[in-house]
Amino acid sequence: MSNSEIARKLKSAREQLNLTQEEVAQKAKISVNYYARIERGELMPAFKKLQDLQKILKIKALKLTI
Repeated sequence: MSNSEIARKLKSAREQLNLTQEEVAQKAKISVNYYARIERGELMPAFKKLQDLQKILKIKALKLTI
């Protein structure tokens, strides 16, 4: 799965939960700028951080991994 596909899934899940990027970043203990870059598909977080984001956004692991 490409960065852009993961980014779209993260953004979609965040919007469905009515969370801001700031709220997600705070829960994930990362900067808002870093999270925004992940959501734009510019960065791929480390696997552990991706797992954290999946839990926060209530995304099943198989939907984001290869």
